[in-house]
Amino acid sequence: MRFSVLSAVAGVVALVGASAFAAETSNVKGLFLITDYPAISAQPGTTTTVALKLQNYGLAPERYQLSIAGVPAGWTATLLGGGQPIAAAMPATDENVPLQLRLDIPAETATGAETLTVNAVGEKARVGLPITVALAKELPAKLKLEPALPALRGGAKSTFDYQLAIKNDSGRNLIVSLAATAPRHFETSFTQAYGNQELSSIPVEAGRSKDVKLRVRPPAMASAGGYPIVVTASAEDTKAQAKLDLDIVGEPRLQLTGREGLVSARAEGGVPSSIPIVISNAGGAAASNVELSGSGPSGWTIAFEPKLVESIAPGKQQEVQALITPSAKSLAGDYMTTLRASARGDVVSTQFRVTVSTSTVWGIVGAGIIAVALLIMVGAVARFGRR
Repeated sequence: MRFSVLSAVAGVVALVGASAFAAETSNVKGLFLITDYPAISAQPGTTTTVALKLQNYGLAPERYQLSIAGVPAGWTATLLGGGQPIAAAMPATDENVPLQLRLDIPAETATGAETLTVNAVGEKARVGLPITVALAKELPAKLKLEPALPALRGGAKSTFDYQLAIKNDSGRNLIVSLAATAPRHFETSFTQAYGNQELSSIPVEAGRSKDVKLRVRPPAMASAGGYPIVVTASAEDTKAQAKLDLDIVGEPRLQLTGREGLVSARAEGGVPSSIPIVISNAGGAAASNVELSGSGPSGWTIAFEPKLVESIAPGKQQEVQALITPSAKSLAGDYMTTLRASARGDVVSTQFRVTVSTSTVWGIVGAGIIAVALLIMVGAVARFGRR
């Protein structure tokens, strides 16, 4: 009971606090120029940008003329909106308009502090925001490199994509060069986070970050195991590194040959011939549900016994029988057939040369026909010759 009372009291206090905060916020009314950093540091001979907002709380929309007062001699101060210079803005009720104050500071400017004032003036409201710029020595370049997922796993035929954030913590814009150190025969390439154009360097503005993607393709024959990848981002006299892990899991790798490596056989037209076929698994994982198929010249049939092999362990092999029946109309000679084995996306095929010979039965029949023809001819000569 006591707990219930305390809970109810806590709920009432929370509601009263929330209502008071909402009432306090709703009482704010007027025009405001807002920035997160009203006092900044900059270096002579550089360009710096200050983000601003012209905020309207509870006022009707109105056009406000924008201006900058107190600009030191030789400086260039420009107000930007939507990426272009502007002279006025019109925020909707309870909305804001984002602005930027761009300052181009001459190289010969002496160190010290300068104050500029950004003004917004309308018929019913006006506001000013002082911005203090302290001129100081140049800050050293500094980079950070942060991977979103530093470890990925997949097969040797997989493509590994790492998302990396490059942060420029220095006081000036930098051109950042990118490099990746990977094991031998591993292919690496950098692209923008949402693009396909390969790149070797990327511009990063002062105080901002950019995302890039590192794509790694291992060689098809890579063994199962872990592989280290080191990414380096460098600019001027600074650099940052990130260590990545690439884990390759075992995959089946099928091979298909005849017994003792033979890829040829003999067959007879219209007669099924059984040919031993050896399926080997040279991969790092078991090959499951290995399915066999084949194709040959028109009119040929190819079957297997068995057609499906349940499993072949790594480093092991399995022998099956290929039942090849050439067309009864096939002439004597050599023909090419294709035998295939597939398991979990791994498909292997081998061409077998099949030498077709004519049936001995038809040879005997042919010899008999020739013999009968000769007998008839001899009898005809003997009969008509006496006449």
